[in-house]
Amino acid sequence: MKTVYSDLHGLQHAEAEYIRGKRVASFEMPRRVELVLERVRAVALGPVVGIGDYGLETVGKVHDAEFVTFLSTAWQAWSAENGEIDAFPNAWPPPRASRRATKRPGAELGRFCIDMSSPIMAGTWTAAKAAVDAAVTAVDIVAGGDHAAFALCRPPGHHAGRDYFGGYCFLNNAAAAAQAFRDRGYGKVAVLDIDYHHGNGTQDIFYDRADVLTVSIHADPQVEYPYYSGYAEETGEGAGADFNLNLPLPWGTEYTGYGAALATGLGRIAAHGTEALVVSLGVDTFGGDPISHFKLVSDDFTRIGQAIGGLSLPTVFVMEGGYAVEEIGVNAVNVLSGFKAVA
Repeated sequence: MKTVYSDLHGLQHAEAEYIRGKRVASFEMPRRVELVLERVRAVALGPVVGIGDYGLETVGKVHDAEFVTFLSTAWQAWSAENGEIDAFPNAWPPPRASRRATKRPGAELGRFCIDMSSPIMAGTWTAAKAAVDAAVTAVDIVAGGDHAAFALCRPPGHHAGRDYFGGYCFLNNAAAAAQAFRDRGYGKVAVLDIDYHHGNGTQDIFYDRADVLTVSIHADPQVEYPYYSGYAEETGEGAGADFNLNLPLPWGTEYTGYGAALATGLGRIAAHGTEALVVSLGVDTFGGDPISHFKLVSDDFTRIGQAIGGLSLPTVFVMEGGYAVEEIGVNAVNVLSGFKAVA
Protein backbone atom coordinates (compact mmCIF):
# COMPACT_ATOMS: atom_id res chain seq x y z
CA MET A 1 0.00 0.00 0.00
CA LYS A 2 1.44 3.37 -1.02
CA THR A 3 1.52 6.23 1.50
CA VAL A 4 1.16 9.77 0.15
CA TYR A 5 3.03 12.36 2.22
CA SER A 6 4.23 15.95 2.03
CA ASP A 7 6.45 17.72 4.54
CA LEU A 8 4.48 20.92 3.84
CA HIS A 9 2.22 19.84 6.71
CA GLY A 10 4.82 21.29 9.08
CA LEU A 11 3.87 24.81 8.02
CA GLN A 12 0.83 24.47 10.30
CA HIS A 13 2.39 24.37 13.73
CA ALA A 14 0.19 26.16 16.23
CA GLU A 15 1.72 27.00 19.58
CA ALA A 16 -1.56 26.90 21.50
CA GLU A 17 -5.31 26.41 21.42
CA TYR A 18 -8.10 27.28 23.84
CA ILE A 19 -10.07 24.51 25.58
CA ARG A 20 -12.71 25.19 28.24
CA GLY A 21 -11.28 28.59 29.03
CA LYS A 22 -7.66 27.47 29.16
CA ARG A 23 -4.81 28.27 26.82
CA VAL A 24 -3.01 24.96 26.32
CA ALA A 25 -0.33 23.59 24.02
CA SER A 26 -1.94 22.49 20.77
CA PHE A 27 -2.74 18.78 20.62
CA GLU A 28 -2.61 18.89 16.81
CA MET A 29 1.12 19.00 16.14
CA PRO A 30 3.49 18.00 13.32
CA ARG A 31 4.91 15.13 15.37
CA ARG A 32 1.62 13.25 14.97
CA VAL A 33 2.18 12.43 11.30
CA GLU A 34 5.93 12.06 11.65
CA LEU A 35 5.33 9.17 14.06
CA VAL A 36 2.83 7.61 11.67
CA LEU A 37 5.35 7.94 8.84
CA GLU A 38 8.05 6.31 10.98
CA ARG A 39 5.73 3.36 11.65
CA VAL A 40 4.79 3.05 7.96
CA ARG A 41 8.47 2.66 7.18
CA ALA A 42 9.20 0.42 10.15
CA VAL A 43 6.67 -2.22 9.08
CA ALA A 44 7.45 -1.79 5.35
CA LEU A 45 3.81 -1.02 4.57
CA GLY A 46 4.78 0.11 1.08
CA PRO A 47 6.40 2.99 -0.84
CA VAL A 48 6.09 6.58 0.38
CA VAL A 49 5.29 8.93 -2.51
CA GLY A 50 4.87 12.68 -2.90
CA ILE A 51 1.81 14.74 -3.76
CA GLY A 52 0.56 16.06 -7.06
CA ASP A 53 -0.73 19.60 -7.56
CA TYR A 54 -4.42 19.60 -8.39
CA GLY A 55 -5.17 23.30 -8.26
CA LEU A 56 -8.55 24.27 -6.80
CA GLU A 57 -10.93 22.32 -9.04
CA THR A 58 -11.76 19.62 -6.49
CA VAL A 59 -11.67 22.06 -3.56
CA GLY A 60 -14.21 24.23 -5.37
CA LYS A 61 -16.63 21.32 -5.67
CA VAL A 62 -16.75 20.65 -1.92
CA HIS A 63 -16.28 24.17 -0.50
CA ASP A 64 -18.00 27.48 -1.24
CA ALA A 65 -16.01 29.91 -3.37
CA GLU A 66 -16.22 32.76 -0.83
CA PHE A 67 -14.87 30.49 1.88
CA VAL A 68 -11.95 29.32 -0.27
CA THR A 69 -11.08 32.92 -1.15
CA PHE A 70 -11.20 33.87 2.53
CA LEU A 71 -9.05 30.97 3.68
CA SER A 72 -6.42 31.53 1.00
CA THR A 73 -6.05 35.23 1.88
CA ALA A 74 -6.86 35.35 5.61
CA TRP A 75 -3.27 35.42 6.82
CA GLN A 76 -2.35 38.37 4.63
CA ALA A 77 -5.28 40.41 5.94
CA TRP A 78 -4.72 39.40 9.56
CA SER A 79 -0.96 39.94 9.64
CA ALA A 80 -1.25 43.32 7.93
CA GLU A 81 -3.45 44.52 10.79
CA ASN A 82 -2.09 42.54 13.75
CA GLY A 83 1.42 41.44 12.90
CA GLU A 84 2.72 37.88 12.70
CA ILE A 85 0.76 36.33 15.56
CA ASP A 86 -1.60 33.37 15.25
CA ALA A 87 -5.01 34.47 13.99
CA PHE A 88 -8.06 33.68 16.14
CA PRO A 89 -11.60 35.08 15.77
CA ASN A 90 -12.62 37.94 18.03
CA ALA A 91 -16.37 37.76 17.33
CA TRP A 92 -18.95 35.30 16.05
CA PRO A 93 -22.27 36.21 14.40
CA PRO A 94 -25.13 35.38 16.79
CA PRO A 95 -28.32 33.66 15.59
CA ARG A 96 -30.39 35.80 13.21
CA ALA A 97 -27.54 38.30 12.75
CA SER A 98 -26.24 39.45 9.40
CA ARG A 99 -23.52 37.28 7.95
CA ARG A 100 -22.39 39.90 5.45
CA ALA A 101 -18.69 40.50 4.92
CA THR A 102 -16.94 42.90 7.30
CA LYS A 103 -13.77 44.95 6.98
CA ARG A 104 -11.91 43.49 9.98
CA PRO A 105 -9.92 40.23 9.85
CA GLY A 106 -10.91 39.05 13.34
CA ALA A 107 -14.59 39.44 12.53
CA GLU A 108 -14.15 37.69 9.19
CA LEU A 109 -12.54 34.79 11.02
CA GLY A 110 -15.70 34.58 13.13
CA ARG A 111 -17.85 34.28 10.00
CA PHE A 112 -16.02 31.15 8.93
CA CYS A 113 -14.46 29.58 12.07
CA ILE A 114 -16.44 27.46 14.55
CA ASP A 115 -14.06 27.28 17.53
CA MET A 116 -10.76 28.35 19.12
CA SER A 117 -8.69 25.29 18.22
CA SER A 118 -7.61 26.25 14.73
CA PRO A 119 -5.47 29.40 14.40
CA ILE A 120 -4.51 30.57 10.95
CA MET A 121 -0.77 31.04 10.46
CA ALA A 122 1.49 32.10 7.62
CA GLY A 123 1.68 28.54 6.28
CA THR A 124 -1.88 27.38 6.99
CA TRP A 125 -3.19 27.66 3.45
CA THR A 126 -0.15 25.93 1.94
CA ALA A 127 -0.37 23.08 4.45
CA ALA A 128 -4.13 22.66 4.03
CA LYS A 129 -3.91 22.69 0.24
CA ALA A 130 -1.10 20.11 0.36
CA ALA A 131 -3.29 17.85 2.52
CA VAL A 132 -6.05 17.98 -0.09
CA ASP A 133 -3.51 17.24 -2.82
CA ALA A 134 -2.34 14.21 -0.81
CA ALA A 135 -5.90 12.89 -0.64
CA VAL A 136 -6.51 13.38 -4.36
CA THR A 137 -3.13 11.85 -5.20
CA ALA A 138 -4.18 8.76 -3.23
CA VAL A 139 -7.40 8.59 -5.26
CA ASP A 140 -5.41 8.67 -8.50
CA ILE A 141 -3.21 5.85 -7.23
CA VAL A 142 -6.31 3.72 -6.63
CA ALA A 143 -8.01 4.81 -9.84
CA GLY A 144 -4.81 3.78 -11.60
CA GLY A 145 -5.13 0.19 -10.41
CA ASP A 146 -3.92 -0.09 -6.81
CA HIS A 147 -6.47 -1.58 -4.43
CA ALA A 148 -5.80 0.96 -1.67
CA ALA A 149 -3.67 3.95 -0.73
CA PHE A 150 -3.03 5.96 2.43
CA ALA A 151 -3.11 9.77 2.37
CA LEU A 152 -1.09 10.84 5.42
CA CYS A 153 -2.85 14.19 5.60
CA ARG A 154 -2.18 16.99 7.99
CA PRO A 155 -3.95 19.25 8.88
CA PRO A 156 -6.87 16.84 9.22
CA GLY A 157 -10.09 17.75 7.45
CA HIS A 158 -13.35 16.15 8.55
CA HIS A 159 -14.55 19.11 10.66
CA ALA A 160 -14.27 21.53 7.71
CA GLY A 161 -17.69 22.12 6.12
CA ARG A 162 -18.83 23.79 2.94
CA ASP A 163 -18.12 27.25 4.32
CA TYR A 164 -16.47 26.85 7.72
CA PHE A 165 -13.36 25.50 9.41
CA GLY A 166 -12.47 24.37 12.94
CA GLY A 167 -11.49 21.35 14.98
CA TYR A 168 -7.93 21.60 13.58
CA CYS A 169 -9.41 21.28 10.06
CA PHE A 170 -9.31 23.87 7.26
CA LEU A 171 -10.17 22.01 4.03
CA ASN A 172 -11.98 18.68 3.98
CA ASN A 173 -9.52 16.10 2.68
CA ALA A 174 -11.91 13.14 2.83
CA ALA A 175 -14.63 15.06 1.00
CA ALA A 176 -12.11 16.03 -1.67
CA ALA A 177 -11.15 12.36 -2.04
CA ALA A 178 -14.79 11.31 -2.37
CA GLN A 179 -15.38 14.03 -4.97
CA ALA A 180 -12.26 12.97 -6.85
CA PHE A 181 -13.56 9.40 -7.01
CA ARG A 182 -16.83 10.73 -8.45
CA ASP A 183 -14.96 12.84 -10.98
CA ARG A 184 -13.05 9.77 -12.11
CA GLY A 185 -16.21 7.86 -12.93
CA TYR A 186 -17.04 5.97 -9.74
CA GLY A 187 -20.82 6.06 -9.56
CA LYS A 188 -21.41 5.41 -5.87
CA VAL A 189 -18.89 6.48 -3.26
CA ALA A 190 -18.99 6.15 0.53
CA VAL A 191 -17.11 7.93 3.30
CA LEU A 192 -16.63 5.96 6.53
CA ASP A 193 -15.51 8.20 9.39
CA ILE A 194 -14.00 6.25 12.29
CA ASP A 195 -12.59 9.25 14.15
CA TYR A 196 -13.73 9.66 17.78
CA HIS A 197 -15.41 12.95 16.87
CA HIS A 198 -18.30 13.29 14.45
CA GLY A 199 -17.34 14.17 10.88
CA ASN A 200 -19.61 17.21 10.87
CA GLY A 201 -17.92 18.89 7.94
CA THR A 202 -18.15 15.82 5.72
CA GLN A 203 -21.81 15.43 6.64
CA ASP A 204 -22.45 19.08 5.80
CA ILE A 205 -20.83 18.82 2.38
CA PHE A 206 -22.74 15.74 1.24
CA TYR A 207 -25.97 16.07 3.25
CA ASP A 208 -28.15 16.74 0.21
CA ARG A 209 -26.37 14.38 -2.20
CA ALA A 210 -27.24 10.78 -3.03
CA ASP A 211 -23.99 9.92 -4.83
CA VAL A 212 -21.85 9.97 -1.68
CA LEU A 213 -23.02 8.00 1.36
CA THR A 214 -21.59 9.29 4.64
CA VAL A 215 -21.26 7.04 7.70
CA SER A 216 -19.76 8.29 10.97
CA ILE A 217 -19.08 6.33 14.18
CA HIS A 218 -18.35 8.75 16.99
CA ALA A 219 -18.92 9.87 20.56
CA ASP A 220 -22.38 11.09 21.54
CA PRO A 221 -22.56 14.78 20.52
CA GLN A 222 -24.61 15.60 23.60
CA VAL A 223 -21.37 15.36 25.56
CA GLU A 224 -18.63 15.58 22.92
CA TYR A 225 -17.31 17.93 20.23
CA PRO A 226 -18.64 19.09 17.78
CA TYR A 227 -21.87 18.97 19.85
CA TYR A 228 -24.25 20.44 17.28
CA SER A 229 -24.30 17.59 14.78
CA GLY A 230 -23.86 13.83 14.72
CA TYR A 231 -27.22 12.69 16.06
CA ALA A 232 -28.81 9.49 14.80
CA GLU A 233 -31.85 11.29 13.42
CA GLU A 234 -29.68 13.26 10.98
CA THR A 235 -30.10 11.12 7.86
CA GLY A 236 -29.77 13.56 4.96
CA GLU A 237 -32.18 15.83 3.15
CA GLY A 238 -33.50 16.38 -0.35
CA ALA A 239 -31.75 14.09 -2.80
CA GLY A 240 -29.52 12.99 0.08
CA ALA A 241 -32.34 11.70 2.28
CA ASP A 242 -31.26 8.37 3.83
CA PHE A 243 -27.69 8.78 2.59
CA ASN A 244 -26.23 9.89 5.92
CA LEU A 245 -25.80 7.48 8.83
CA ASN A 246 -24.63 8.56 12.28
CA LEU A 247 -23.76 5.96 14.90
CA PRO A 248 -23.12 7.85 18.16
CA LEU A 249 -21.73 5.90 21.11
CA PRO A 250 -21.39 6.71 24.82
CA TRP A 251 -18.23 7.63 26.68
CA GLY A 252 -16.38 4.53 27.84
CA THR A 253 -17.17 2.48 24.71
CA GLU A 254 -14.91 -0.55 24.30
CA TYR A 255 -14.46 -2.66 21.18
CA THR A 256 -17.53 -4.82 21.80
CA GLY A 257 -19.80 -1.81 21.34
CA TYR A 258 -17.60 -0.19 18.75
CA GLY A 259 -17.33 -3.33 16.66
CA ALA A 260 -21.12 -3.69 16.59
CA ALA A 261 -21.49 -0.11 15.32
CA LEU A 262 -18.76 -0.73 12.75
CA ALA A 263 -20.60 -3.80 11.48
CA THR A 264 -23.76 -1.73 11.09
CA GLY A 265 -21.89 0.96 9.18
CA LEU A 266 -20.14 -1.51 6.90
CA GLY A 267 -23.44 -3.21 6.20
CA ARG A 268 -24.94 0.09 5.10
CA ILE A 269 -21.94 0.77 2.85
CA ALA A 270 -22.31 -2.63 1.21
CA ALA A 271 -26.06 -2.11 0.71
CA HIS A 272 -25.34 1.24 -0.96
CA GLY A 273 -23.67 -0.57 -3.82
CA THR A 274 -20.49 1.35 -3.07
CA GLU A 275 -17.87 1.36 -5.82
CA ALA A 276 -15.12 3.23 -3.95
CA LEU A 277 -14.57 3.92 -0.25
CA VAL A 278 -12.90 6.78 1.60
CA VAL A 279 -12.02 6.13 5.25
CA SER A 280 -11.53 9.10 7.56
CA LEU A 281 -8.88 7.41 9.67
CA GLY A 282 -8.97 8.90 13.15
CA VAL A 283 -7.39 6.82 15.90
CA ASP A 284 -8.40 9.04 18.82
CA THR A 285 -10.77 6.23 19.84
CA PHE A 286 -7.72 4.82 21.64
CA GLY A 287 -8.12 4.50 25.40
CA GLY A 288 -5.05 6.60 26.14
CA ASP A 289 -6.01 9.55 23.96
CA PRO A 290 -5.82 12.78 26.00
CA ILE A 291 -8.96 14.43 24.60
CA SER A 292 -11.21 11.41 24.06
CA HIS A 293 -13.27 8.97 26.11
CA PHE A 294 -13.42 5.62 24.28
CA LYS A 295 -11.37 2.62 25.41
CA LEU A 296 -10.03 0.87 22.33
CA VAL A 297 -6.64 -0.82 22.59
CA SER A 298 -4.01 -1.10 19.87
CA ASP A 299 -5.04 -4.59 18.75
CA ASP A 300 -8.58 -3.31 18.17
CA PHE A 301 -7.34 -1.14 15.33
CA THR A 302 -6.12 -4.25 13.50
CA ARG A 303 -9.65 -5.65 13.83
CA ILE A 304 -11.09 -2.44 12.42
CA GLY A 305 -8.81 -2.66 9.39
CA GLN A 306 -9.71 -6.30 8.83
CA ALA A 307 -13.42 -5.49 8.97
CA ILE A 308 -13.06 -2.67 6.44
CA GLY A 309 -10.94 -4.89 4.21
CA GLY A 310 -13.76 -7.43 4.18
CA LEU A 311 -15.73 -5.10 1.91
CA SER A 312 -13.14 -5.69 -0.86
CA LEU A 313 -13.58 -2.14 -2.17
CA PRO A 314 -11.09 0.24 -3.76
CA THR A 315 -10.19 2.29 -0.69
CA VAL A 316 -8.41 5.50 0.21
CA PHE A 317 -7.51 6.06 3.86
CA VAL A 318 -7.26 9.72 4.86
CA MET A 319 -5.55 10.58 8.15
CA GLU A 320 -7.69 12.49 10.64
CA GLY A 321 -7.28 12.67 14.44
CA GLY A 322 -5.35 10.84 17.12
CA TYR A 323 -3.56 12.67 19.92
CA ALA A 324 -1.96 9.97 22.10
CA VAL A 325 1.19 10.88 20.27
CA GLU A 326 3.45 8.00 21.24
CA GLU A 327 0.85 5.41 20.18
CA ILE A 328 -0.57 7.12 17.09
CA GLY A 329 1.80 5.44 14.63
CA VAL A 330 1.12 1.93 15.88
CA ASN A 331 -2.64 2.44 15.98
CA ALA A 332 -2.96 4.04 12.54
CA VAL A 333 -0.73 1.51 10.84
CA ASN A 334 -2.51 -1.37 12.59
CA VAL A 335 -5.67 -0.34 10.72
CA LEU A 336 -3.79 -0.28 7.42
CA SER A 337 -1.99 -3.57 8.08
CA GLY A 338 -5.24 -5.24 9.14
CA PHE A 339 -6.89 -4.05 5.95
CA LYS A 340 -3.98 -5.15 3.79
CA ALA A 341 -4.01 -8.63 5.34
CA VAL A 342 -7.53 -9.42 4.14
CA ALA A 343 -8.27 -7.09 1.23
